[in-house]
Amino acid sequence: MKHYSTLSDLHRENGFVLPENPLFSISRCDRTCTIGDREFTTDFYMIGFKKLKAGIFKYGRTSYDHQNGTMSFVRPRQIIQFAGLEFEEDGFLMFIHEDFINGHILHTEIKKYSFFDYEVNEALHLSPKEEEIIWDLYKKIEIEYYNNQDEYSRNIILAHIGSILQYSERFYRRQFIHRTNVAGKTVSRFNTILTEYFNGGGLQDKGLPSVNYMAEQLHLSPRYLSDLLKQETGKTAIDLIHISLISEAKNLLKSADQTVAEIAYNLGFENPPYFSRLFKKEVGMTPNQFKRQATSI
Repeated sequence: MKHYSTLSDLHRENGFVLPENPLFSISRCDRTCTIGDREFTTDFYMIGFKKLKAGIFKYGRTSYDHQNGTMSFVRPRQIIQFAGLEFEEDGFLMFIHEDFINGHILHTEIKKYSFFDYEVNEALHLSPKEEEIIWDLYKKIEIEYYNNQDEYSRNIILAHIGSILQYSERFYRRQFIHRTNVAGKTVSRFNTILTEYFNGGGLQDKGLPSVNYMAEQLHLSPRYLSDLLKQETGKTAIDLIHISLISEAKNLLKSADQTVAEIAYNLGFENPPYFSRLFKKEVGMTPNQFKRQATSI
């Protein structure tokens, strides 16, 4: 698999004009935009906007097949594939080498944006007004990029990139709400899968359900699932898994003639002390204290 460690190599091998900056580049995609004909990885963050008409755009495990204007976000060393892309309208690609943000606040901030870990079919779909905002920021970056870069250029460019990321997070929240209205509450389906897992003996056979497992059942990426649930409930996927487990634990502590350790193992915990710590964190008392209180009533 091809790996690009420098922007110059990526641009040169794919027929792009060489970058104005060795650590940051932008490319307008006027109807077509192709990088190689096979999967590749890079040392760059990539931000892209496009309205796809034909071709293959793939990162993560899935292929992009949506024709509305969308934004996608790819982190370094994530597998990407572009082949024969044709756009309905103008698009852009932005490549940010990890070294370009070293020493800047964005080096820390960019890692907080979980949409860099979403699958391609979870791309951000923009409304016309949202498109205008993103294009306005891109054009400001474009002006700075081609304007004889000086000691101010990097901070100005990174400030605009930071704005793009902040707006994208806001727009994703809107998309989560819209998705909830269209597809129904994700939390309801999440809880149904958890209940089926518990009732089907999954805890005893496989142990605690992971966020990855729950995401696979819902055909979502783990980060997208947690962010969507956070929007709906204020809790992440792991929070909701723990809440369900504690609810089941309370039931067993009240009704089952078992020790706390036995209940912990039955709930899929390989480490009973970890179960006790989690229970106390959620309930405010240890399992033994809860059991004594419940049996004394």
